[in-house]
Amino acid sequence: MNFKFKLLTFYIVVTLFAGCSENKKESNINATTNNQVNSKKENLNISILLDLSDRIDPIKNSNPSMEFYTRDLGYIESISKGFEAHLRAKPIRQDNDQIQIYFEPEPLNPAINNLAEKLKLSFTKDNTTKENILKISSQYISASSEIYKLAIKDKKYLGSDIWGFFKNKVNDYCIKPNRRNILFILTDGYMFHQDSKFKQGNKSSYITPEFIKSLKLNSPNYKELMQKKGYGFIKANGNLNNLEVFVLGINPAKKNPFERDVISEYWNNWLKEMNVKNNVIKLADLPSNLDQVIQKYINP
Repeated sequence: MNFKFKLLTFYIVVTLFAGCSENKKESNINATTNNQVNSKKENLNISILLDLSDRIDPIKNSNPSMEFYTRDLGYIESISKGFEAHLRAKPIRQDNDQIQIYFEPEPLNPAINNLAEKLKLSFTKDNTTKENILKISSQYISASSEIYKLAIKDKKYLGSDIWGFFKNKVNDYCIKPNRRNILFILTDGYMFHQDSKFKQGNKSSYITPEFIKSLKLNSPNYKELMQKKGYGFIKANGNLNNLEVFVLGINPAKKNPFERDVISEYWNNWLKEMNVKNNVIKLADLPSNLDQVIQKYINP
């Protein structure tokens, strides 16, 4: 009798233990699933710096396959759609995101500046609706198209002071705390503006096709020559470790087969020297080819 009782007790204990283990496993699985569902998405702060120099002139810099200003508009559409997708993928209560467009210097046409002001969009839990989110890309497509149309019609190309923007404005305009800060720069890769044109030794605040030619950076040993001579951009900032930079639209001059490489080397070295968190540099490809690249970058 004693033996039977002990055996029964053993079976009860084993059954209870197994049940507890299964419950514990299920609880752990549920907890993991809940944590995944409730994990908070990073808030975005996206800035777009437009180079409205004569590079967008469809007469001076015509391109039969697709004009460069049209490519810019395609890139802007992809960026705005990526931002829109980011907001759609998170609960409204988590929203603290923004997107905006900048120029340097400001265009002389006030209508362009007014359009850019309307593209400074901020979304928080207090002002976000699904309807507002779904309007973002259409709003950006329409207003940016008008901006380029006005800039081309005016023909008052003031150049683009990208170096000055990094020195004087990027910290205040493009970097916000507790955000993933991304700056998209739409430019051909050349940098020149009269207000920021100077040299320090063999470094400069500018780069043009003529300047690259004068430095004899048109051979396979361009990188060794740059390192030996210390060629590059003058450092404009040093506190950019919370900023990602995505350069779109690099359009090297055709006569130098190493022009693209030289431009990329200038930009890469400059951004690294300023402690930029991450940087990507892309050629002026068709927007359809870069659409997924841009959107995946925004929503990895």
